[in-house]
Amino acid sequence: MPIDVQPPRTRGPDTTRAASPPRRAVPLPVWNLLAVVLGLGIWTVLARVGVSGLPGPQAVAVRAGELAMDGTLLDDSLASLRRVLIGFALGSALAVPVGFLMGWYRTARGLIEPYVQFFRTIPPLAVIPLAILLMGIGETPKIFVIFLAAFLSCVVSTFQGVVSVDATMINAARVLGANDAVVFRRVVVPASTPFILVGMRVGLGAAWATLVAAELIAAQEGLGYRMQQAQIYYDLPSIFVGLITIGVLGLIMDRLLLAAEKRLTGWQERR
Repeated sequence: MPIDVQPPRTRGPDTTRAASPPRRAVPLPVWNLLAVVLGLGIWTVLARVGVSGLPGPQAVAVRAGELAMDGTLLDDSLASLRRVLIGFALGSALAVPVGFLMGWYRTARGLIEPYVQFFRTIPPLAVIPLAILLMGIGETPKIFVIFLAAFLSCVVSTFQGVVSVDATMINAARVLGANDAVVFRRVVVPASTPFILVGMRVGLGAAWATLVAAELIAAQEGLGYRMQQAQIYYDLPSIFVGLITIGVLGLIMDRLLLAAEKRLTGWQERR
């Protein structure tokens, strides 16, 4: 039986293209810098066309230099920063255990949650008259209003983090012999940490947002106080200096919290 022998096929040229190297993503700081430059450019254009007497970046920078040279800007920044830090720290320190209680114990949830939800519907600024009557016009009412804003923002996030823990993880830990204390410490707390840190970031923003109104209470220094004084004399550059300083300080504190979040939740999948 003859065997059909076919000539070997010659291999043609390789038509497969080499895989193109992946495109390098533009670093995030570059986009941040571009956003700042664009913002300054738009601000300059609006100031040049005379939008409602808007001061330009140069006028604001000159005024910031004047306030920095005589020490006013530093003193006001330190006073406001001290109030925000104390109020935010006290609010977060109380919000975390209260949120854990509400999320872990149904009895505590039933007793505490109505009050939390009630006070959440009341703007912290509306408490200022009551705080003045009960606490006077010193530092206590200012810090209390900031504390209340930070607490209400953080406690809800902490509570949501506890109740959102996957029941499968809790049941698996119990099957392995873990008691309630171990489950809470090794499962609930780590799983709730991302929610807690997000709540702290929201609470920090609420604390800074409440600062200006809190410094209405017979303050003699502070960024909010300086902005209110500038309003009386229609000193727009000073108002812008206060706004920018608050924004920069708040941004720095938020970046610090974000860095802590990445360090404490390194196990979490990120995009």
